[in-house]
Amino acid sequence: MARFDDQVAIVTGGATGIGYGIAKRLGSEGARIVIVDNDAVLAEPAASEIGARGTPTELTLGDVAEPETAERAVQQALDSWGRIDVLVNNAGIGGVNGNIWELPVEELDRVYRTNLRGVFSFTHTVVPHMLERDYGRIVNIASIAGKEGNPRMVPYSATKAAVIGLTKSVGKELATTGIRVNCVTPGVVQTRILDEFTAEQVTYMVERIPIGRTGDIAEIAAMVAWLASEECSFSTGAVFDVSGGRATY
Repeated sequence: MARFDDQVAIVTGGATGIGYGIAKRLGSEGARIVIVDNDAVLAEPAASEIGARGTPTELTLGDVAEPETAERAVQQALDSWGRIDVLVNNAGIGGVNGNIWELPVEELDRVYRTNLRGVFSFTHTVVPHMLERDYGRIVNIASIAGKEGNPRMVPYSATKAAVIGLTKSVGKELATTGIRVNCVTPGVVQTRILDEFTAEQVTYMVERIPIGRTGDIAEIAAMVAWLASEECSFSTGAVFDVSGGRATY
């Protein structure tokens, strides 16, 4: 029996990059997947690809910041399989690089909507269904930038720090239940989000990785798979680094 047989996982931002890698990994271990993404051009072939691997897959299109998107994703999971075991809040954007005095306030609002409001919205919507069964695993994808703060990346760093704070708070709120809530703080990983950053910004981040290379999507997905499993039973409200040694706490 595979680790996620009969379980259902919702993965936001699942059309590309880390989210797609996580969806594939969970599916390869028996999970049924609901991919959530706002880009139909990328999401539809991604869902088809995962489905072609033998993983039952549904697709919800929409902005993760909007509660209606979370409600539709949850309803799709319940209509198709009658349960939700895992939520991976992965959807995120990098934002524009620039010093805080160079960026308009609207840039913070834009990054916040995806990076923090989306996590809040999906967690808010999914938790009651997990409470009904007294079981669930929520894994939030934050960033090493949320712990250390990258210069010229204030909206990104601040919202990822907020995801860490949200994880700790919700983990404590649900600690006496069968639901575990944790987050992962990756270092630099080669995904499309790097296209949003300048070459200088990417160099700055990579040079601070002691292992001396960027992370691989499969390495992030492996950590998420453990956190999403029943094996992760005594960790909650915790932060797990996959940063190549960059993390200092």
